[in-house]
Amino acid sequence: MTFGDYQIELYLGALGGNLPQHPFTYAELEADALAALPPELRTYVAGGSGTESTQRGNATAFDRWALVPRMLRASAERDLSVELFGTTVPSPLMMAPVGVLGLVTPDQHGDVHGAEVSAATGVPFIGSTLMSDPLEDVAAARGDAPLWFQLYTPKNRELAASLVSRAEKAGYDAIVVTLDTWVPGWRPRDLASGNFPQLRGKALANYTSDPVFAEMTGPDPDLGTTVMTWVGTFGNPLSWDDLAWLRSLTDLPLVLKGICHPDDARRALDEGVDGIYVSNHGGRQANGGGAAIDWLPRVVEAVRSHPDRGEAPVVFDSGVRSGADVVKALALGASTVAIGRPYVYGLALGGVAGATHVLRSLQAETDLIMAVDGYPHRADLTPDALVRVP
Repeated sequence: MTFGDYQIELYLGALGGNLPQHPFTYAELEADALAALPPELRTYVAGGSGTESTQRGNATAFDRWALVPRMLRASAERDLSVELFGTTVPSPLMMAPVGVLGLVTPDQHGDVHGAEVSAATGVPFIGSTLMSDPLEDVAAARGDAPLWFQLYTPKNRELAASLVSRAEKAGYDAIVVTLDTWVPGWRPRDLASGNFPQLRGKALANYTSDPVFAEMTGPDPDLGTTVMTWVGTFGNPLSWDDLAWLRSLTDLPLVLKGICHPDDARRALDEGVDGIYVSNHGGRQANGGGAAIDWLPRVVEAVRSHPDRGEAPVVFDSGVRSGADVVKALALGASTVAIGRPYVYGLALGGVAGATHVLRSLQAETDLIMAVDGYPHRADLTPDALVRVP
């Protein structure tokens, strides 16, 4: 079996009268999912910062790269596997952390369902600090794929240590520290609708289930106390001086998310970080920052040339919409490619089955492009496979 065989499954199903229930193109997926979501979530999930030029640019920047087909190198089976901190996963996809994932399903358990999608597909899931269910409940649905925990580092260090400790005890395999969200970005769509789910007490289950946070709020807090306590501790303006403390919280691999400059990548590795996550938050946090895919090659070069940690994984997200995008990010050096909005829209539209369809479609397209264009192994995708086009 190859990932590309998903298309055979779909064609055979159609012969039996069972047409696909979910879209294949990103445009259709987004339109259908946004129509299904309640109004207060549409702007939050679909919107970006400022004029949203960075959000749009993240997606369109992939068109500036072309994969050069190579012939007479066909292989009936392709190897898309990647090793992440000692664990081999069958494909180079991950599910990026999304802070309102829990809210996009009607039952408000989207974080648990995200872990169920991981169990169904083998695609690793990165759970957000901003969950609608406690991180332990999400971990219980994980399956066999790696499960990472993304930390929005609170100002209260005891609370940060508690969240990391809980993740470690629950079986998460790595800690991802997001660096670019210590202050909310300027998001006009949300501002116009007054939409900030956390200020309404949403997606705070990891806080309300935490013993340290309970000490901060006092017994039996009302909603206003809970929200204002969260506001008071969210958004730690981290500096390099904090990295040693973060490293001391856990023996799990530590990954820094939001790295776009090679100097930052080199210094992070010097300071003991285990992985680099190239991302500009999909354009949600700061406008005018260019396309993350354009920053990827220099960061990869910095990592691979590091004298001690040259094998550190480089995760990439921002603007990935198709299997072709995945292939190009891999060729530019990403170890693994994290998917954001596409799987969120799949989950919103069709629950676990919808998101599973989206991920299997991305895996199939990635696999089939590698097959048709003569790149049978993940290692064959190097920068030499791409050319820059106008």
